[in-house]
Order: sequence, then structure tokens, then C-alpha cells
Amino acid sequence: MMWPTEEKIKWLEEKARDIRVSVIEMLEEAGSGHSAGALGMADIFTALYFHILKHDPTNPTWSDRDRLVLSNGHICPVYYATLAHAGYFKLEELKTLRKFGSRLQGHPERKFLPFVETTSGPLGSGLSQAIGMCLADTIDNSKSSGKQFYALLSDGELNEGNTWEAVMLGAKEKLQNLTVIIDRNCIQLEGYTEDIMPLEPLKQKWEAFNWQVQIIDGHSFNEIIKAVSEAHAVFNKPSVIIANTIPGKGVSFMERDWRWHGKAPNEKEAQQALNELQNTN
Repeated sequence: MMWPTEEKIKWLEEKARDIRVSVIEMLEEAGSGHSAGALGMADIFTALYFHILKHDPTNPTWSDRDRLVLSNGHICPVYYATLAHAGYFKLEELKTLRKFGSRLQGHPERKFLPFVETTSGPLGSGLSQAIGMCLADTIDNSKSSGKQFYALLSDGELNEGNTWEAVMLGAKEKLQNLTVIIDRNCIQLEGYTEDIMPLEPLKQKWEAFNWQVQIIDGHSFNEIIKAVSEAHAVFNKPSVIIANTIPGKGVSFMERDWRWHGKAPNEKEAQQALNELQNTN
């Protein structure tokens, strides 16, 4: 992976802002959906699809592509917006979010979207799915295929016991080409994670399961790219990146407010959000 120039970092920051704008426009049009996590993960999705991942929008089922599994499928507005900006489909289709007959439902469905790897919805399933893909690739290839596998998880879904079963399996199988990125935004549907089911000390928990662990600022492109690069260099164990993010990033009245976890902006709120995002230097 090439290290980004200052010009590329600036370009990535502008692209992430454009993706956030699309997220707000989609959610206002839909009248429902998840705002906070989608805005908070825009920088990570931008870094992945515009610098890190090996993928081809003109050939979404390319066999040598990297695999990305979105476990917390409710933040799909940022996933859809990123895919559209990357050229997988036209930006105009984003306005069909959650509408009857649309391909862009409230959780991604692979049946309708050949450019997503899994159908997601039930929280806690994504890591198991990514491990299954990784193991299948190992079985199919006597030597490393060169593919990288990524699982994106929310911090709230770490309440699910099957996630920790998958964590044990990933370590047992020494899946060195598997990288998990946790959206550590500290909120979930009904409040703050540390009030509902405390997760700390999160780093030490993953280390105890024999994973390589990094903690980063999930809004720093330099830190995101460096962490993924270091994860690729790890031998004989999987990696997890705990990305500290701000839910609702870029929109002042949404930032760090758990009530925006599953709420869409109305017309007035959307206009204020767009004004703030579009006036960001």
C-alpha cells in the first residue's frame, strides 16, 4: 500500500465531506434511518474505498478483490454513499434509500446488490461471516491468495456473545489477513455503551484473545492508513483496529448525541447539517 501524499490526504478529506453530504440528503429524503454512525464512519469508508481496498467498480465480482463485511448494517447510508461516489452506481439512486422497490434498503441485501459481500441486519454476525470467507479462501488456495479481509463492527454489537465466539475462532485459525475495524463511538440505540453494557478495558480484552490491537483516531486518514498497513504486516494472528470516532461527525447538533443513533433529520435539520458540512474548510 502506497503512503498517501499531502495532496491525496486533502482529496480524501474532501471526498469524505461529499459522502457526508450525500448521507444527510439520503436520510432526509427517506425520512428514516441511522445518522450518527453513518456520519462517524465516513472517513474510514473513504480511506478504504479510495486508498486501501483492492476493488474494481466496473467488475464488482472480481475474484481477486479484497472482501469487506459490514456487520453493523444499519449504518448502510455511508456504505451506499461511498459505493456511489466510487462508481458502483449513480449518485441519483441514493435518493431511493428505504423506498419501496429500491435496491437500497435499511440494511444491505446481497440479493439486490452484487457489489456488497453480505446481507446484514442481525448484529453480531459480521465477524463470523468474514472469518468464514477468510477460511474458505485458505482452503481454496494452498498459498496465500493475497486477498485481505475486513470486518467492520459497531462497539454496541460487542454485547453479542457470538461476536466473542468468532474472536476466539479467528485467533485459533491465525487469520493474519483478517482486519477488524471497530467503530468506537460509545453510543448505541438507547444510550451510551458504558452505561448500558460497559466494554472497557476493550483493548486488553482483544489482546487476551490473542489479537493484535491498535487504537486510533478514526477521523485521521494518516492514522487509519498507517493502522491498516501495520495490520497487514502482522504474522500469525488477526488484527483489530479500535477506531475512536465521533457519532454525527461534522454536524454540531448530532455529534456525540446518542439520540441520533437511529434518527433521520427533518427538512430544517438537514439544511442546517448541509450548511455546516458544505462550509467546512
